[in-house]
Amino acid sequence: MEILDKKSNRMSRANSGVSERSEFPDLQRILDFLSLRNLLSNELFLIISKVRWYMFTGLVEEKGSVISLNNGDKSIKLKIKANKVLENVKLGDSIATNGVCLTVTEFSKDYFIADCMFETISRSNLKRLKAGDEVNLEKSITLSTPLGGHLVTGDVDCEGEIVSITQEGIAKIYEIKISRKYMRYIVEKGRVTIDGASLTVISLTDDTFSVSLIPHTQEKIVLGSKKVGDIVNIETDLVGKYIERFVYFDKLEKKENKKSKISREFLLENGF
Repeated sequence: MEILDKKSNRMSRANSGVSERSEFPDLQRILDFLSLRNLLSNELFLIISKVRWYMFTGLVEEKGSVISLNNGDKSIKLKIKANKVLENVKLGDSIATNGVCLTVTEFSKDYFIADCMFETISRSNLKRLKAGDEVNLEKSITLSTPLGGHLVTGDVDCEGEIVSITQEGIAKIYEIKISRKYMRYIVEKGRVTIDGASLTVISLTDDTFSVSLIPHTQEKIVLGSKKVGDIVNIETDLVGKYIERFVYFDKLEKKENKKSKISREFLLENGF
């Protein structure tokens, strides 16, 4: 780990131009974190291959359709018609369905069944589905999977509402409103996952952001057929959340370790 730390520090200083004794220690720590993250990219995928930690890329493999949806005790059982994602599938595998990581509990050659618990139902649009609705599908990645999108966990943050759709040349611009709680993780030219599809943010306001779809993408993902007022699943970039948490606890630790400047000597010098 010491070797990695040294490499990380050298990389961050070389890439950012920040000196070893930076005036901005929080910035330096963030840069070190990002450099170490890049350095460990190969190790990350080795971990993915060895443990049951499912990840996705946000590249939709196919559009499936809902065969049935049965409500249970604060749960939903979904039966989804599919094809490509069922190749070499096994019980317990994960398939992102509209961006939600679902575990395959039963399958046949042209469908799979998955259970949705209350946490999933409350955060996602799966509860709004009905028989015949199309859904985006992506099987979890392996070491041989092309990473054309970005690392997606399949853990949806919240729902978003489409507030406008504008034609701009060959493209359609979708403006989506989400809770301000999650807008802090949305950045211009950053990545966001909408119904499981990895897309680029082209603009944003205090509570909305916009993405642009070319005709090919409009055909390949469910967002292309949605209308104003429709609800979509949103997963923001994981890295921003880790940085925020890292900085928060770093500041908290400094606050807890900060010693009072009032000492016995100070009191004596000031006549107490």
